[in-house]
Amino acid sequence: MSVLVCVTGRNNEKLMAKLQVALPDVDLQLWPDCEDLSVIEFVLTWKAPESLWQQLPNLKVVQSFGAGVDGIPMNSFPSDVKVARIVDPQLSDDMAEYVLSHALAHKLRHQSYIANQYTQYWKPRRARTGESVGILGLGELGKVVAKRLLDNGFTLRGWSRSHKEIDNIDCFHGEEQLEVFASELDYLVCLLPLTMETHGILNKSIFHHVSNECLLINVARGQHLNEQDLIEALDKEELAGAVLDVFATEPLPKTHPFWNHPKVIVTPHIAAVTNLDTVVAQIAENIRACIAGLPIKNTVDVNKGY
Repeated sequence: MSVLVCVTGRNNEKLMAKLQVALPDVDLQLWPDCEDLSVIEFVLTWKAPESLWQQLPNLKVVQSFGAGVDGIPMNSFPSDVKVARIVDPQLSDDMAEYVLSHALAHKLRHQSYIANQYTQYWKPRRARTGESVGILGLGELGKVVAKRLLDNGFTLRGWSRSHKEIDNIDCFHGEEQLEVFASELDYLVCLLPLTMETHGILNKSIFHHVSNECLLINVARGQHLNEQDLIEALDKEELAGAVLDVFATEPLPKTHPFWNHPKVIVTPHIAAVTNLDTVVAQIAENIRACIAGLPIKNTVDVNKGY
């Protein structure tokens, strides 16, 4: 079987070397130096060019290089093509630590004290009292993040596309319950998959309902956020701040206003970074399963998009 690796925007030397060790008998080809796309049955991808997919008549499995699959045009595949994602248990813990650390830093006003230090300004203040956290997205990542926050004294609300019941979390679902979910939140965390329905969900409508002391933490996808709405909400003091780890364009352009906004913290998509050995092990397992005609692990519902 022939496998195509089309992972753009990074150096793939280590990835290819590890895959070749794990799969010595498999024909591994690297985009764009593939001699014959008609023989490809398995594609490992991240941000592949749209023109690729129509050139793969024998495609059986599309494996995302990461946890997200929003860059894969699933509606353009035949119904028998499987789409899989990476599931790294360590990602959940890393994400929970990232969100908790920024929530606590906001509560204790760390960003203000750092700014005050540069101007030698001495002004002690009490910690913020708000403890209501709303998590958009109650998948595996969302549940682990919620538990970490609960263990540290925060109260939790969750919103998802469909109805869920989770201990110690006030659960909301559907567009009709989004405003109630957001009402007077002190922290708003986005962990949603990116779909047509969730694109731009972080906008002035939801910002209008949260507390003026609210901190936005977006660790899902940059396309969830209406950037201009956020800047306006921050400037009008409808939000206290934003922590952004994902952006519509990455790397974030040097001229982007987020870099210099006093109420925005920018991190370079590092909230949860998948371990390469974990990735290779899961990819190799699915390639072997494809060869043997066995079920592919960690597949997604192509109709839902996650």
